[in-house]
Amino acid sequence: MTENIHIYKNPKALAESFSDQLMEWIANSPGIHFHLAISGGTTPNLLFSALATKYADSVLWQKTHFWWVDERMVSPDNPESNFGVARKLLFSKIVLPEKNIHRIRGEMNPQQEAAYYAKEIAEEVKMVDGWPVFDLILLGLGEDGHTASIFPDQMEILESDHICEVAHHSVSLQPRITLTGRAINHARKICFLVTGTKKAGRLAEIWSKSEKAKLLPASCVRPVDGKLYWYVDQSAAQLLP
Repeated sequence: MTENIHIYKNPKALAESFSDQLMEWIANSPGIHFHLAISGGTTPNLLFSALATKYADSVLWQKTHFWWVDERMVSPDNPESNFGVARKLLFSKIVLPEKNIHRIRGEMNPQQEAAYYAKEIAEEVKMVDGWPVFDLILLGLGEDGHTASIFPDQMEILESDHICEVAHHSVSLQPRITLTGRAINHARKICFLVTGTKKAGRLAEIWSKSEKAKLLPASCVRPVDGKLYWYVDQSAAQLLP
């Protein structure tokens, strides 16, 4: 495993730069398809807007397949739907085949949808040793150290034998579907997009591999045979050595 960090002045600069990097990776990928798993949140939303502005007419969308790292169990029209936000900010503004969008159906029964989504992933994404190998997975970092919808009180999801699991938000108990830790760690590339002062403490703990970091799901993201990247802004990076 290799990892590296890129630090930007602010979230907008990060999103602008990473949009170029993402399209370069898609362009240079050897396969006929590029399987990308995306997350929700403020920073991905800035990325979606940058992509829609700079690459609306790119032919690369024809090979790009969008998947979700996690999703709240709400309807696609609900403001909390990760799919709904991506549709509004990106999909509605680019030339993307409908068949390239593989959403988690938040309006369905959580357990049934977790099994259904795992089956769809296994059928569409290259599998190695029983695990999907996404070309790229985009992750965020929560103030409590969670990533995807794997929270500190549900660390067992990291080692699940399933591709997808049902998780629950630690406070609201809202049900969600998430990729498991092992499914995430088999990706070719994994990128954390982290911005804001409130993330600085957790990022410093993870980067320094402190004892506290062992209790944070995000610290357990370690690609089996891929590369780990951190794209962060100066506010999030302020406590790094």
